[in-house]
Amino acid sequence: MQIPVFTVDAFTNRPFSGNPAAVCLLENELDEDLHQKIATEMNLSETAFIRKLHPGDDFTKSSCFGLRWFTPASEVPLCGHATLASAAVLFHIQKNTNPVLTFVTLSGELKARQVKDDIVLDLPLYPAHPQVLEEVEELIKAAVGDMAVQDVRYSPDTRKLLVRLSDTYERSVLEELKVSAQSFLSAEKTGKVKGLILTLKGNSSGKGHDFYSRYFAPWYGVLEDPVTGSAHAVLSSYWSEQLGKKEMLAFQCSRRGGELKICLRSDGRVDIAGQSAVVLKGTLTF
Repeated sequence: MQIPVFTVDAFTNRPFSGNPAAVCLLENELDEDLHQKIATEMNLSETAFIRKLHPGDDFTKSSCFGLRWFTPASEVPLCGHATLASAAVLFHIQKNTNPVLTFVTLSGELKARQVKDDIVLDLPLYPAHPQVLEEVEELIKAAVGDMAVQDVRYSPDTRKLLVRLSDTYERSVLEELKVSAQSFLSAEKTGKVKGLILTLKGNSSGKGHDFYSRYFAPWYGVLEDPVTGSAHAVLSSYWSEQLGKKEMLAFQCSRRGGELKICLRSDGRVDIAGQSAVVLKGTLTF
């Protein structure tokens, strides 16, 4: 069997930054176990599988496709950067002519459209509720040690814990923080956390970023994810409420780094926009 495969750096316009995802174009049905084997082989934070929904569908002409995402360890219900990467392959490589692409996923229908140099993702917006500190104190200590924490929220829809560091800290403190994400697995006692977001208020005067973040998901085999669309589906809700803004510019300050343009919609969803760079085109053969 031969499957076209691409590596796309998402939420960046420069190769070797942003968040890399593998994207596979499936002409035919793929055995269920092969999805995970391929994702493990690609060994990126996410591998996306785009599949045709009907026999006559075409990657260049059709506007609706199935989409699944796998980490090296398991399937996940939502992945923003691999959705952006998938749209980039269809728009830029396959030269898909539709103004809007729809992906049928475990998180419902997701839409992607081109706006100038950006691809805009229409994602669910997930609220994060106040979290009792005592329940997650050991996990937070494993993440940030004795650093001052300003707020703790939990998103039940995504099972992500949001930890806001004190506004007194600069971006460099978050960037330089040494995090041993593997230790989260034993420190997390509630069984309800599957992802940890560290976030910090930005300096949005002028053209600065409204907020910064880092994201860790060792429960899915991803120690630190470089740039995370799904985490921003939670962060957008939180920071919009905190800052009183519907449009924001965010930066995820992992080692690779990436920028996300955020716009909360009137229908209760969120548009998250970013650029992409295709760095590899090839064929899986087995």
